Amino acid sequence: MLADQPERRAWHLGEATLEPDEEVAALLEHAAGLALRRGDAAGAMRTLVRSAALSPEGPNRSRRLAEAAYLGAESTGALSSARKLLDDARRAAPEASLHSATASAMLMLNGEGDVATAHRLLTGAIESSAGSHGYRADDRALVDALHVLAVVCFFGARHDLWRSYYRAVERLTPRPPDILAVLGRTFSDPARTGAAAHGRLDVLVASLAGGPDPVLITRVGTGALYLDRLGEVRDAAWQVVRSGRDGGPARRYISSLIHLCLDDYLTGRWDEAVELADEGLQACEDHEYRAFAWYFLYIRAIVIGSRGHAEESLATAAVIIDRAAQHGAPCAAHYAHHAAAVAALGSGDFALAYRHADAVSPAGTLASHAPHALWVAANLVEAGVRGGRREEAAAHVRAMREAGLGAVSSRHAMLTEASAALCADGDDEALRLFALALATPGGDRWRFDHARVRLAYGERLRRARAAADSRTPLYAALGAFEELGARPWAERARKELRATGWGRRRPGPLHGAGLSAQEREIADLAAGGLTNKQIAERLFISHRTVGAHLYQIYPKLGITSRAMLRDALNALPEDPGTP
Repeated sequence: MLADQPERRAWHLGEATLEPDEEVAALLEHAAGLALRRGDAAGAMRTLVRSAALSPEGPNRSRRLAEAAYLGAESTGALSSARKLLDDARRAAPEASLHSATASAMLMLNGEGDVATAHRLLTGAIESSAGSHGYRADDRALVDALHVLAVVCFFGARHDLWRSYYRAVERLTPRPPDILAVLGRTFSDPARTGAAAHGRLDVLVASLAGGPDPVLITRVGTGALYLDRLGEVRDAAWQVVRSGRDGGPARRYISSLIHLCLDDYLTGRWDEAVELADEGLQACEDHEYRAFAWYFLYIRAIVIGSRGHAEESLATAAVIIDRAAQHGAPCAAHYAHHAAAVAALGSGDFALAYRHADAVSPAGTLASHAPHALWVAANLVEAGVRGGRREEAAAHVRAMREAGLGAVSSRHAMLTEASAALCADGDDEALRLFALALATPGGDRWRFDHARVRLAYGERLRRARAAADSRTPLYAALGAFEELGARPWAERARKELRATGWGRRRPGPLHGAGLSAQEREIADLAAGGLTNKQIAERLFISHRTVGAHLYQIYPKLGITSRAMLRDALNALPEDPGTP
């Protein structure tokens, strides 16, 4: 019976064996591998510790202790145990294994060490591991080391750090695992190489349906991040988070929280983003993963900054930037500069916004191997145009076009056209580009960015003396900003609407019956006889979004059908205090 259950058999033999026995130790090591394949990192770590205890003195004992230490540092969150296991591994054999170096690098990142030191340690261990057999793609210790090296290189945000990763991945035989190849394109320099990885990422995302492997889920999520495809791994990420809340692998739990937070910010789930960021900060503190806390501070900073708390946002960004300098992790600083740029734009300090955006990637270029230059690009253009640096902004638009950012994601396609529109000299060209940006398929998924493009479009329409036409995008932008709680942006939209004369002539209240600005606009258009598809085209949203809004509107107005809309809207009292 136990012959069909190798893990139980190995543990029974391990419990019954009192003296070192290499055969039993090897069975336990195999059982640990089985536990890992089904996602049980904590069980694998315990099994490896027992395997090492039954190993005769020498390299096998050291290797097993080192792998257990690696799992403690890179997966389970047992960093204190990992330090002790590493010390035991070094005493068992002086030569460090790949897992030993990988565990040391993770402990260094989360302790007092810096990125450069962790990089030297890992690259030295990887290069010395090749030996006569070269780099084999089925060498789990090597693949694990390369995944941690990718994180180290990402933190360092420099091309010279990534070279060693590229060399090692290229030498893997018979071929590199898809996830390592994808990370080499999307996590290193996505502005230049990310779009080419969509096909391989498709395969990886599809593979998540095969089972809840937290390691695979978080690694695929990392590969999806800069292609704006985190939404495709949301369900799987939530599985990892729920497991983490119940004591599952802490490092994977934290990674999935990061991915959910980032997707939440982009898609407008801001309240959830802040809640998960608070949860992530606590998890980092509880499990000593201090190297990853800045992600959650960034989410807090960019959400509160977008909602009008610029001073608090800028202070949080300054904390991240200071910590990043101490540990030689410029990527963390880039995230902080992004949050600060958005906060400054919202408060109207365009010079400050420009300085922060320029610190990530100077105008006219997308900095090499600085992934977050993608997320900052449109902010630099807006800060440049509004702050009197139009030439620099135009140079940055050229860099965005030359890099082909439109192929990276629908968000970047929309923002590239909108950035070009901001820099356009003539009204006709600017309005054409804004319309093109808002017609981007899937563009309305990116709630805040889409609303900002609508606002800019409405502003340009009004300045082109098309005040009546400007009201539709301005009104829709106002509705989105109000729903997000983005107060400074909502106030800009209101100001523009007032300048069109809208507040003096438009009957009916903006918040009548509790309708948001966008709900009121949809209700008015539906009452005027437009179909959901026609409303969607007018407001640059999907017809499904229109239907969802109408579903919310009917009960607020106390009606049950579209035919009742006009009478219900006419019955609303006028609110002269609403702009």
